[in-house]
Amino acid sequence: MNVDIVESFAQMVREKGIDKDVLGGILEEVFGLLIKKKYGEDAKYDVVVNMDRGDIELYIEREIVETVENPNTQVSLEEVNRKGNEDELDIGDDYSEKIELISLGRRLITLAKQSLNQKIREIEKDVIYNEYKELLGEIVVGDIYQIRKSDILVNHNKNELVLPRSEQIPFERYKKGETVRAIVKEVKKGSSGPVIIVSRADNLFLRRLFEIEIPEIYDGIIEIKSIAREPGERAKVAVESQDSRIDAVGACVGMKGVRIHAIVRELNNENIDVINYSEDPYTFIQKALAPAKLKKIEIDEEIKKATVNADSDQVSLLVGRNGVNIRLAMKLTGYDIEVIREEKPFEEYEEDIELIDLKDELGEDIYQLLINHRYDTAIEVLTAGPEKLKEIEALNEEKINEIIEIIKSQFEEEEE
Repeated sequence: MNVDIVESFAQMVREKGIDKDVLGGILEEVFGLLIKKKYGEDAKYDVVVNMDRGDIELYIEREIVETVENPNTQVSLEEVNRKGNEDELDIGDDYSEKIELISLGRRLITLAKQSLNQKIREIEKDVIYNEYKELLGEIVVGDIYQIRKSDILVNHNKNELVLPRSEQIPFERYKKGETVRAIVKEVKKGSSGPVIIVSRADNLFLRRLFEIEIPEIYDGIIEIKSIAREPGERAKVAVESQDSRIDAVGACVGMKGVRIHAIVRELNNENIDVINYSEDPYTFIQKALAPAKLKKIEIDEEIKKATVNADSDQVSLLVGRNGVNIRLAMKLTGYDIEVIREEKPFEEYEEDIELIDLKDELGEDIYQLLINHRYDTAIEVLTAGPEKLKEIEALNEEKINEIIEIIKSQFEEEEE
């Protein structure tokens, strides 16, 4: 029976990766508790576990007395002599006696097995917790086995990982059974075991992908200085080469864009801008706001604020769709950026727009009104300005401003 118990738990050592010395300590503790249950809290005992030999030996130590008052802690000299007093012990000496495991009774042995199983489960939880603690910030690859409303469960080495909605790439479609890559973002202890949170939306996931796809980053030749990201839509990555012979941006993009395209595909076609980092905030902000062309930048380094001036036709490029370009530039540089729009002289526009081409935007009534007052092109309307347009009785100030904004927006779209 001893061998069977030790072997069953030795198997756990092999399968679960539990340290055998730790397991031996647990066996000692559990069987020590069983001896106390049988012989009382005052009992002196010794538990010897040999994991290599697959054996457990239990010993109870009692004092030799003339008259036994407590059989759990005392034994008579007559009984000792009957069992074979090889060491010639006498009254007052301690007598150590080996206990057969079966003598504890089946109920206590069953209790021991239950207690051992419970402790093994606790150790197994600690092993998993420590394993993933060491993997924090690293990429793991698992299989999706359950898709729920608020999260996705991923199987990794028979362990459950959680990919919450907030850590998923928006609009990315996931299918049960498919392989997914993510970084280990958080590991915490829960009531039923470790909770391992993984992420595909974290900036660190993008950093790790760069390290995988671009050897120069992994080797430290190129350094990622900062990352700004709106998952699934757009990201900006500032890089710096530690070797003047290597172009940081070129190395990241790769021949015909092969390196960056591999990362883009992994991120559900997220648009990635790679720019050269600069310690000069003027240069860095200018690069971060690309592709917009800026006229002037004023910087207050103390409060980390930048004021940029740009022609009206560049503002939409500078801000980006739904403001994503300027938001990412602020995250990347650490500066709060304010944009001042400057009206571009109309004569600088490369091409004029016939008013008939803006008929749908302006509306039939406004179009006819402008044509009737001999305004045939967009630049003619803008050159006239609000003061001249006020001469048209049917137009008030609000309507005039609306007309001008519509026409300006068309020029900005043409520039893009």
